[in-house]
Amino acid sequence: MGKRVAVVLAGCGVFDGSEIHEASAALVHLSRGGAEVKIFAPNIEQRDVVNHLKGSPAEEKRNVLVESARLARGNIQDLAELKASEFDAVIFPGGFGVAKNLCSWAVDGKNCTVNEHVHSTLQAFHSAKKPIGLCCISPVLAAKVFPGCEVTVGQDKNVDGRFPDAETAAAITELGCKHICKNVNESHVDKANKIVTTCAFMCKAPLHEIFDGIGTMVQEVLKLA
Repeated sequence: MGKRVAVVLAGCGVFDGSEIHEASAALVHLSRGGAEVKIFAPNIEQRDVVNHLKGSPAEEKRNVLVESARLARGNIQDLAELKASEFDAVIFPGGFGVAKNLCSWAVDGKNCTVNEHVHSTLQAFHSAKKPIGLCCISPVLAAKVFPGCEVTVGQDKNVDGRFPDAETAAAITELGCKHICKNVNESHVDKANKIVTTCAFMCKAPLHEIFDGIGTMVQEVLKLA
């Protein structure tokens, strides 16, 4: 029997939803690992909509669940319906939608609030001692919900200009968590909390290196499951 894994999306597109390459990489590695996957997203309005061609705001409204369905090929459920008892693990790909739609980190930083269904999902898996995988900006969800946990968003300094969002590591530390510096092709395992994180597009790296790093995260999640 393959492991049953829930994947939680935040929309479709790096600037206002889930990062498409990260979501795809996670799904490919889960498939290769023999996992049985179900995809979820909160049924809420996006904080904003970004024209990805121009990089500017668009004057329209979109729904996170409806947009996430694009990535899920229509096979998706409302996050409110997710039951941790039916799964062995949960994975959150990154993208600015995590910081805008799943929580308010994009606006409030370390003082952010977390969507109620995202919060309850994280708590349910953690309480059941089931692994949680997060990549890119999504480790901030764990940092906010589980004070004292260990996560990585890459490096805490902008090494060679490859980590332009390195200040995120300091904000994580201010939340009382431990930031572990890792390269893009690595992940960090917080064994005590069963939280596995990797930096993905928090690092300016070739796509195959990001793909490989997400692979290490998925592999560690499946080992813990």
